[in-house]
Formats: sequence, C-alpha cells, structure tokens
Amino acid sequence: MKRLRPALLCLVVLATSIPLVTVNASEKEKVCDRNTRPKKCDKPPVTPSGLAIKVLSNRADLVSGGDALVEITRAGGTVDAASVTLNGADITSSFAPRSNGHYMGVVTGLIEGTNDLVASSPTGGGARLTITNHPIGGPVFSGPQLQPWICTTASNGLGDPVDDKCNAPTKVEYFYQAEGSTSFASYDPDNPPTDVRTVTTDDGDTVPYIIRQETGTQNRGIYRTAVLYDPSQPWTPWEPQAGWNHKLYYPFGASCGTMYSQASAQNVQNNNALSRGFMVATSSLNVLANNCNTVLSAETVMMLKEYIVDNYGEIRYTFGNGSSGGSIGQNMVANSYPGLLQGITEGANFADTVTTGNEVFDCHLLFHYFTGKSQWNAAAMAAVTGSGSSVGTCAGWEALFSAVENPRDGAGVPADQAYHPETNPGGARGRYEDFERNVWGLRPEEVWTAPEKAIGRGFAKALYDNVGVQFGLSALQGGLITTEQFVDLNEKIGGFDVDFNLTQERSAQAPGASGTAYQAGRIVDGEFLDEVAMIDSRGTGNVDPLLIHTMHHSFALKDRIANANGSADNHVVWRGGSPAPAFDVMDQWLSSVEADTSERSLAEKIVVNRPDEAEDMCFAGDQAFTDKETCDTLWPYYGAPRIVAGSPTTHDIIKCELKPLDRNDPAYGFVPFTEDQWARLQATFPTGVCDWSRDGVDRQESVPWMTYSDGPGTGHPLPTPPMSQSL
Repeated sequence: MKRLRPALLCLVVLATSIPLVTVNASEKEKVCDRNTRPKKCDKPPVTPSGLAIKVLSNRADLVSGGDALVEITRAGGTVDAASVTLNGADITSSFAPRSNGHYMGVVTGLIEGTNDLVASSPTGGGARLTITNHPIGGPVFSGPQLQPWICTTASNGLGDPVDDKCNAPTKVEYFYQAEGSTSFASYDPDNPPTDVRTVTTDDGDTVPYIIRQETGTQNRGIYRTAVLYDPSQPWTPWEPQAGWNHKLYYPFGASCGTMYSQASAQNVQNNNALSRGFMVATSSLNVLANNCNTVLSAETVMMLKEYIVDNYGEIRYTFGNGSSGGSIGQNMVANSYPGLLQGITEGANFADTVTTGNEVFDCHLLFHYFTGKSQWNAAAMAAVTGSGSSVGTCAGWEALFSAVENPRDGAGVPADQAYHPETNPGGARGRYEDFERNVWGLRPEEVWTAPEKAIGRGFAKALYDNVGVQFGLSALQGGLITTEQFVDLNEKIGGFDVDFNLTQERSAQAPGASGTAYQAGRIVDGEFLDEVAMIDSRGTGNVDPLLIHTMHHSFALKDRIANANGSADNHVVWRGGSPAPAFDVMDQWLSSVEADTSERSLAEKIVVNRPDEAEDMCFAGDQAFTDKETCDTLWPYYGAPRIVAGSPTTHDIIKCELKPLDRNDPAYGFVPFTEDQWARLQATFPTGVCDWSRDGVDRQESVPWMTYSDGPGTGHPLPTPPMSQSL
C-alpha cells in the first residue's frame, strides 16, 4: 500500500533544472516544480494579480555564478515594459520584450548571498524577489567542501586555477564533420573549411554540422558542453539557433571512487545525440569513479543546467545515460533530487551506493574467511555468496572495490596529504563515509580512536553493520553447506573497524546511520522514481568480465519502485538485448509525455505514453519474449550474501531488527545442531539474529531536496521555494 507523505509546496516551474519545461510557456503548460514539492503536483498555483518575477534557470534561492535568466509577467497578459532594479541599481536595459513573446533578461552582477530584485510597471504595481546567489565554485546545498582538493585545470587545457576553488577561464572550441565523414575535426571560425556537411535535426531544421564545445569549471569540477552552433550567427537564451532542439543528453560515468580531485572532463562529442539537435553536457563530478558522493553530483547537475539556461535557453527535458556506477549516479540523483532528470537509460544497473556497498563489504569479509579454507569448495562458496554458480562475484568485489572503505587508499592526493593513522591522521581519508561526511555526520568523542584524538575531531560515522546476520542461512536450508560450515562461518566472519582493519567482532553501525541512509536517499527507495521514465538494458545477464554486474540488482530496484508506488510500470528491463536503441525509445517516450496535455499526473502520463518497445522483455537469438517466466528461465538471476542470509530481494535493509536466537525457529527446519554448535551460535549472536520480516532499523521514506549547508550530520529539507511578492 502506498504510504502518505507530508505535503510540501508546489509552484510553477521556473527552471529548466526541473522537469519537462517547454520551450514556450505560453504555448504549453509547464509541469510543477519538484524541488520540495508534493508528489504528483502537476498544476501550477494561481498567480497573484499584478507583476510577478520568475527566475527561469533555477529556484531563486539556489542560483549560482552571479547571473540568472529572469522573466517578468503579469497576470492575465504579457508585459511590454517594466523598470527593474537589482540591489537598488537600475538594470532596466537588460530587459526587453523578446521574439518569443516574453519580457525577459539575464540579470548579471549578483552578489554572493541575498539580492533584491524589484520590477515596477509604468502603469502602476510591481514585484520583489529575493535571489540567493552562491559562488560558481560551490557549494549550494552539498555542505562544507572537502579539503585538500587537487586542481586539474592545467591538465584539462584551461591553464592554472585562479583561486582555491579550482576556477579557471572557460575554453570554447569549434568542431565540424566534413562531407562523407562521421568524426569531428577542428573548425576555425576565422578560416572556415569548405567541406562542412549538413544535418537535419529531429525538429526538421537543416544546419551545418558544426558544434560549439565549451569546457569550464564549476563546483570544483570540470564541465563540458557541446551543441550544434554556427559561429557566424547570433545566439541568445530567448532566441537560440535553430540547430538546438532544447533537449539535453547527460552522460554519467561508471565505477565508484573517493577522489579529492577535480579530475577530468568527459567527452561530449556524441554524434548520435548532437546530429539530432540535442545538447550534450556533463561534469567530472558526475563520474562516480571520481566522485562517489551523489549529493555533490546532483548539485553539479543542477548548477550546470542552470548555466545552460542562462546562456543557451530553456530545456524541454533531460535524460541521462550510464552503466554500472553511471546507473547509481542516475538513480540516486533522480530519486533524491527529483526533477533534475526526466529519463534514465542505464545498463548493468545498481540501485545505489549504500546497498551495493553492503554487498561489497559482505564479500570482503567472506573472501577473507574463505581464503585457505580447503573444506569450502566452489559450489559451497557460491551458495553462500548468492552468485549462482561461481564465487567470482565476491572475488571481483574484493579486487575492485573493497578499497572504497579503506581510508588509506590515497584518495587521489599526494602521499604526504593522504591519511595514515600514525604519520598523518589528519590526511585525506578515502573511506566512502568520510567522502560523504556531510550526510553521515561525525563520530562522538566517546568512541574516538587514537588518530581522531590526535586531530581533535571524529571521522564520519560508520555505516556497515552485520550484527545478527546469519550468513549462508538459505544455503544451509537447501543442504548446500553443512551445519558445521554454517556455524564456523558465522562464528569467524568478524567485521572491520573505522580504519578498515579486520576484527573478530561483528561490525556495529553508528547510532542513527541507518535512519540517515533512508531519509537522505542513500538507499534508493523508488519513492520519486515513478515520475521518471527508466530503461535498464542488460546485455550480459549475470556474467561479465568484472563478474560483479549481477542481474538481481535490476529487479531489486524494480521491486522497490513497485513497493513505494504500487507498480513499476515506468521501469523497463531488457535482458540479453534490446528491441531498439534505448536513446530512440527514451526520446520518443519523453516527447509523448511532453505532448500529453491531459489532467493526468506526471506518473500516469509516463505509463500511458510508454512506447511499445518500452516493456520488460528478453532475447534469445532472434526471438523476443515478454513473459517473466520465460525470461527468468532464459536469463535467470540470483542474489547477494544478504539475500542468502534471509533479507528480502529488494536488498534494502542495511541494519536489521533482531529477534532472539531460537533453536525451534522454522528457519532451521530439521538442521541437526549439536550442543556444541548451538552453544557457539549463542556466543556468536548474543543479542539475537536478524528478523527479516520487519523493516530495517529506522526505516523511513526518503525526503527530497535535502541540504547539508549547516555542516556534517545536519541534513534537512530545503525550505519552501521563494516566490516574488507583489508591491
């Protein structure tokens, strides 16, 4: 059953960073702003009489970089003239009636902090709006920034940074495709080549295939954009060139890393997207391998989209793309900061960092337990890890990602700046929780280790917990491991401490960490994903070169969306192939949603307008199948160590509620424990074992649009978005 959520505020979309903004607001109804809004809030509120001021590029309190695209409106009609002041200075010359029928202008010179924007009509009346501007180097809502931070502007061709936030001058380059070519070459506007080919966009506009590629700095990352652009022609945000269809394609990068570094910009020369008229944009902070902090990633998406609107014009819709860690980035950004993405195309899906991390660290402990245990054959180990037919998944996790919890892994900084418990306790810690310290908060003084005492502050709270987890329980029930193997495994698996040292004791999560994980959307619950069109295309099933991309993650996410919203009809999984390119299907899907002017909610529009190809299906040779039973036979999926231990297949409990250890528990069936074995289990689980029939500890719905501006562990929802007040 769908749970109720507290009502928040709904307002007219003022920013392209919010869903489905149309090119011309007078022609199509804009969708409700999803920044701290009630779910399924699609109707705009009644606009007060007189003038109103709207920031089109973002919420007025989340603006960054010193400028904003602004429109002045009047209830019941257009505005032909108005005088405008910013902090008392006359900026009327920045505004005018534009060719799109709107009275608009780009407000520049915003000071950091609050700004007073006032519009007055020659015929009487006016409006005032407070705009809060944040530095281009961030932060906006992600909280205090990590130090140290390595600037990489020089290696990205931008020269040396001009300040301690790694800002540098923006670089603009032009590229083109020649007749008969499918690759890009440098284009010199002062000496243009004569062999430029043309392309026809999906809006039907035929233009020269020249792109403007922009590389710049923002939020201590490096962004890059590309769009069809004729340098001989003008471009304004209210009258862009015909080559742009006002759609945005946003790639997310893979893996998961905790790099205290600006890193490198991604390639945006995507021929498929650009030739159709899409803009392509992304940032180094949207590569999870660089930045496994998706709050910071979401903030970066918001800031970059705001910049695009201020300089290029409004966006109709945005959809992302990315596999593995790129799927994590999309899922977490879309669920925790709804409205930034309208569509997700992903492969090798993982739902989020936290529950994926739980699998990694369970595997870390299992891998070390199995090492040197000759009594454990491959089949028995696979039965415990839940990987189907091989223990390779845990071996893959151990080799590739266990270091994400190791604070000594270097964190992408020089050795003398990296953490070491004895020689540099104040150095950069590469541990996931420390990288997201603003979300988790800090450990209290009573549990400080010697390194924490040395620097006078706690490290981030520990998240991992395996207290009460009966590893291998399902394998025991199925007769795949012996009673002694089950007892010995759980007796000796142990845990690890805040410095990732193995311990004999199980790992206990810091108080409150589980509740934070749910509230902050670190565990994606799917609560806000029903308003996103999602295509998960899995070409490999359960086996890939890395061994970690197991298919159960796709269906864990699907089940979470269904549990939160009653169905998961917006979430499509293709196994072993695809009926059409995901890009094409997603574009068709979002275009149909955009054109739907009915009274349906956005979630309903997504389901009603789903293309024929957008349904769960699987492939074997040239045949496609849509019934789940056949697909499960052709492309089976398994689980993970926690699922084998009894957790639900949603894989979303990171700390379980406990129940007393009971020899008569039906879970043990006819397992013949000896007295010695039972005594050892009692010693292993003195506080009880997991009761998987109950929700996880402190389970709660995720809260959208959280801010961490007040420091570590102080997360709370953003306040009501500001609106202009009539004078």
